[in-house]
Amino acid sequence: MKKLFKFILNTVPRPLLIRLSYWARPLLILFYKGNTYTDPIDGKSYRSFLPYGYGKQRNNVLAPGTFSLERHRLLWLYLKNETDFFSKPLKLLHFAPEQAFYKRFKKLKNLNYTTTDIESPLADVKADICALPFEDNSYDVILCNHVLEHIKDDKKAMQELFRVLKPGGWGVFQIPQDINRKETFEDDSITDRKKRAEIFGQYDHVRVYGMDYFNRLRSVGFDVKEAHYPAQLSEEEVKRYALNPNEIIPVCFKPE
Repeated sequence: MKKLFKFILNTVPRPLLIRLSYWARPLLILFYKGNTYTDPIDGKSYRSFLPYGYGKQRNNVLAPGTFSLERHRLLWLYLKNETDFFSKPLKLLHFAPEQAFYKRFKKLKNLNYTTTDIESPLADVKADICALPFEDNSYDVILCNHVLEHIKDDKKAMQELFRVLKPGGWGVFQIPQDINRKETFEDDSITDRKKRAEIFGQYDHVRVYGMDYFNRLRSVGFDVKEAHYPAQLSEEEVKRYALNPNEIIPVCFKPE
């Protein structure tokens, strides 16, 4: 099963993969049904989650019902428990909208919801994150998760995020991060797809972010809260929701 998932991830284009996943979901829900792990996004429980990974695969991470990963489930819990995201009227910009969130966010009456991406079939607006077609100070909240590691000029992308966010607004900009690495690593000389997946975690990633990521965000003007949110949950919750206990959520605020 692990080899099959790895083959699919590395050979099927992502837009097509998104479409095919809707057909596979009901079968996966039935096959993995159980009581050991729970996805807090839809409340369904399973005997295990699915493996996932382009390079080295991680076991028990992809929830069959929502296709959420550790980061999605953690973010959902954070938004639900620590913010007014689900109740306050908000103008939301969502980059590369994840399947786990897309339909749920569209149904929320309090959100004025816009999705954007350069190629996702779920995007309302096809746009380059380094040259966004939105006016200055347009959005109350921006979600841009696991996008910046794909962008060569990530500083320009961060500047665009800062530009379109309203003063007093906030955003979450998650990335795959090596918390044991002090400085971000990039090497364009590595061109082999398999080698890039091994080193960068995915063949189309251009860097591995270290702990300097938060200061990169601060350098364009954001106030950044490094939210070690798993530490605020019980060990049982971290285990049951299959979270990464070391994940740090970068919550970014635009000063008023």
